[in-house]
Amino acid sequence: MKTKILISAMVLALSACSSTTDQTAPSAQATSAHNPSINKEAVMQGKPVVYQIFTRLYGNKNTTNKPWGTIEENGVGKFNDIDEAALKSIKELGTTHVWYTGVPHHAVIRDYTAYGITNDDPDVVKGRAGSPYAVKDYYNVNPDLAVDPAQRLQEFEALIARTHAQGMKVIIDIVPNHVARSYHSLSKPAGVDDFGARDNTHVEYARDNNFYYVVNQPFKVPEPQHHYRPLGGEPHFLSDGQFYEVPAKWTGNGSRLAQPKFDDWYETVKINYGVSADGYKDFPLLPAEYAYKDVREHAEFWRGKSVPDSWIKFRQIVEYWLDKHVDGFRFDMAEMVPVEFWSYLNSAIKQKNPDAFLLAEVYNPAEYRNYLRLGKMDYLYDKVEMYDSLKAIIQNRAPTDVIAQVQSGMADIESHMLHFLENHDEQRIVSPEFAGDAQKAKPAMVVSALISRSPTMLYFGQEVGEAGALASGFGSPSRTTIFDYAGVPAHQRFMNGGKFDGGQSTAAEKDLREFYRQLLNLSARESGFSGEYRELHSLNRYAGGGYDGKVFAFARWNSHQQWLVVSNFSATEVREFNLQLTPDLVEQWQLTKPEYELQSRLGENRTLLLHVHDKSASVTIKLAPLESLVLQLKN
Repeated sequence: MKTKILISAMVLALSACSSTTDQTAPSAQATSAHNPSINKEAVMQGKPVVYQIFTRLYGNKNTTNKPWGTIEENGVGKFNDIDEAALKSIKELGTTHVWYTGVPHHAVIRDYTAYGITNDDPDVVKGRAGSPYAVKDYYNVNPDLAVDPAQRLQEFEALIARTHAQGMKVIIDIVPNHVARSYHSLSKPAGVDDFGARDNTHVEYARDNNFYYVVNQPFKVPEPQHHYRPLGGEPHFLSDGQFYEVPAKWTGNGSRLAQPKFDDWYETVKINYGVSADGYKDFPLLPAEYAYKDVREHAEFWRGKSVPDSWIKFRQIVEYWLDKHVDGFRFDMAEMVPVEFWSYLNSAIKQKNPDAFLLAEVYNPAEYRNYLRLGKMDYLYDKVEMYDSLKAIIQNRAPTDVIAQVQSGMADIESHMLHFLENHDEQRIVSPEFAGDAQKAKPAMVVSALISRSPTMLYFGQEVGEAGALASGFGSPSRTTIFDYAGVPAHQRFMNGGKFDGGQSTAAEKDLREFYRQLLNLSARESGFSGEYRELHSLNRYAGGGYDGKVFAFARWNSHQQWLVVSNFSATEVREFNLQLTPDLVEQWQLTKPEYELQSRLGENRTLLLHVHDKSASVTIKLAPLESLVLQLKN
């Protein structure tokens, strides 16, 4: 969610009802034919590259951008806009997985009663288009995204097939911690109940209630702040400062007030996973040794055990989408849900599709290993460690020394920590609140993409320097809106009326996209970046000679490739120095000849010479401001 309360501050220090039983046994069969439509030969091998699309905005060609504008005024992107041309342009960036953000049907203001969908109340909807993290119906998709809302699910299924045909996989959001206050599924399969349908609303907590209740008190809409008015003050027949909910439910971020505060996640209600109001866990606990057991053993642990009803409901949801050939999930605010639930859910997912891509938003470094080892996540956001450190370096608030410390502290889990510099929650790089210039993020992007064996994520528009400067309605500039209808100017110039060829992009935007294309294809295609890592920063920092806290260097290699990566984070000054290799790296790479050629693989094509003297080796490096060299050893 955009209005998150972060659990951990940025790392800048240099140190681093009745008992319900799940009767559905996980299938142990492999699912190599899970997606028969996918072109297996076209799937890239190597480190994953995730391209995040905010689906409502991506294909929108309308450039009006009126604050609080309607679909008719500002336009909206559709599933059908993401056609073969769009997908090929995404694939060109090295993309292996496309995360379609905002797909499940969430609360919206637009009237879709002609399709049997109830109207949503602006008093409990953020923005005109609504938050994608206030899901109203998990068994269907956002009607805004369909040309024909009656065929909205079929239109998304066609997009899944198109994505697979281009050799890429599909990720969608699952938001387990909360749902919209107006949750009601029109499309749920037979035998599936809505959240809360069987709750005992006379008690604050019961294990198999889906929600928590503020008993005998009605919900009250929060008092607005900063002169806020729903829909920017436009009259609406439901916008009266009231919303009927008796008794009130706990709010999504855990507020137990019948009238939550304006900065609470008041548009959502918290899901109960069998944790009582005083923190008691009303379900089987995983023994500690399960941190070392695989998903099959986790699935076996849960077989036949009685679990809270909400657990079963979310398992039904993910299995529904797996059956529609979705390849993975991004789990919103996963740390607000017990780790045992993740063991239960993720082991079930992996029994159905062993290759499913499971990414969790977790901000508490103290819990990273629990959610990976006990919760069986594939990947977590590396936000509080790597992202925050790189942002601090870009903003001249920290030296590059912190990168080495962060990477060292993550050594045992680095391959599971997904790297990014933008997503829908974070400020755009080009916004003045972040860097004010896309060029300033280039060295950070090189480090972010190449330092680990982890996936890299790119947010749409980042590759052409989108600034997120629009005041679109709910929220403020620096982040591209996730709450309202809008166009995304730099991306629209690349989109060029649906050609997706950069036909209206500026020269600077084209150059930037080419940088991202080269870099991400190195990460996705070159096997050495999935191999070993050695930081060269400490040795060279101590040696001095022009190498300082604005430079960072490291080596990556496997049995087939050897790479040196060095970046200059200074926006104004050239850096020139002799980059020294550690003696153990000279031995590891078996450097026995007096000199070797190093071929530049990013940006300008040039050759440098690595000089070897007994157990030492060095290469003369000259870096322009914000320049990086990605050098491959030629044998």
